[in-house]
Amino acid sequence: MTHPTDAADSSLGSANTEREYEVSRADLPLSCPTHEQKVWNSHTRVYLPIEETGTARCPYCSAKYRLVD
Repeated sequence: MTHPTDAADSSLGSANTEREYEVSRADLPLSCPTHEQKVWNSHTRVYLPIEETGTARCPYCSAKYRLVD
């Protein structure tokens, strides 16, 4: 029996394709890659503190996240 991976999940987007992402409070807690992105060919998921400043940068891929309301 084979195990499905997120690589085959067409409902997920590709990770690390943008340099800047807008996220909302509904997306918190924020991780890179996000839960809506595939992780099979990306870096380890890391949670980013964005609540206080409204911005965060991923230490792995340097993607910038901006909190919008």
